[in-house]
Amino acid sequence: MGIEEILKLIETVQETDIQELEVSHGDWKFRIARMLPVPVQAIPASVGTAPPIAPQAPAVPAAGEVTEPAATHPYIEVVSPMVGTFYRSPEPGSDVFVNENDKVVPGQTLCIIEAMKLMNPIQSEIKGRVVEILVENAQPVEYGQPLILLEPV
Repeated sequence: MGIEEILKLIETVQETDIQELEVSHGDWKFRIARMLPVPVQAIPASVGTAPPIAPQAPAVPAAGEVTEPAATHPYIEVVSPMVGTFYRSPEPGSDVFVNENDKVVPGQTLCIIEAMKLMNPIQSEIKGRVVEILVENAQPVEYGQPLILLEPV
């Protein structure tokens, strides 16, 4: 299998609803997976740690899409876009990306989710303050699991 055939498979995955493709050909084996955008959901300020909210529509919200606030001071729930391992810092022993009460800006890295040996940065889509970090460092996380609560500012 040549590079042109692999590129054609990548194009096919991009042009369809296929989320993941694994191909074996002789001694070669490779996997193509599409990363989903990070869904962000609002929850009322009076709620502490909330269970994951099941998707109600088949479409995944675009990264940074925020639902209308239900209260005057809602928190924004940053959820995991994939199954993987949650990390608060880029490598062991280095400073964490954010702590509780830190101010964040759009595009700022909040954490990393490692999936299949790939480090996937999760970035803030809003300007705000970190209210609570809901996951322990190096803990496995599920798709849609709440990771961090942000308060818009």
